[in-house]
Formats: sequence, C-alpha cells, structure tokens
Amino acid sequence: MKANKKKNLRKKIRIRAKVFGTTIRPRLAVFRSNQHIYSQIINDELSRTLVTASDLEIKKIKNSAKNKQEIAEAVGQKIAEKAKDAKITKVVFDRGGFKFHGRVKALAERAKKAGLIF
Repeated sequence: MKANKKKNLRKKIRIRAKVFGTTIRPRLAVFRSNQHIYSQIINDELSRTLVTASDLEIKKIKNSAKNKQEIAEAVGQKIAEKAKDAKITKVVFDRGGFKFHGRVKALAERAKKAGLIF
C-alpha cells in the first residue's frame, strides 16, 4: 500500500474510533471521490444503513448545477429530507478522513440548514 493511502486509512480509523452511531443518534458518513459525493446515515449498533443519498440520484440538479460544491449542497438537502421522512433528527457527523472543507463542509452545512442536528 502506498504511503498516502496508509496515512488516509490511519486518519479514517482514528476518526471512527471516536464517532459511533446509535439508534438515538445515528452516524452521517460522507464519502467523496473526484467526481461524486455520497452520504449515508448508519446505525452502528445494528450495522444497518438507514438512509442514503448521492449525486447520482440527483440528475436534474446535477445537470443544472455549475460546480461540485452546488451538487454537494443538493446532496446535503436530499439526505436531510430523507432523514426527516425516516424520523431522524439528530446525527453524529463522520467526515470519513476528509478535511471539513469544500464539498464536505457544503454538504454538512446544507444538511444542518435543512433541519438535521449535529
């Protein structure tokens, strides 16, 4: 494994040791690649994914959006809406080893704005 991958994996493991999703307060996990952004709300006690959202399911917004940051905001809005439908209001945020900056921050702030409590 290359040095950067090892470093990123260590960072992710360190974060996951502190962040744990329960039935009352599940974990909002974010993953971003160069092209896409994905988010899931996970109950770690039951090892179940409760709600998911990604830019792949938001084709209309993706076509009209100008940049990746706007797409990330749309995904944050979508995950918050789905969470409300599933009667989830409080979550623990898991940035997945990524810096809380750019697209990850945009997704989190839009989810907060839409009603999720971190």
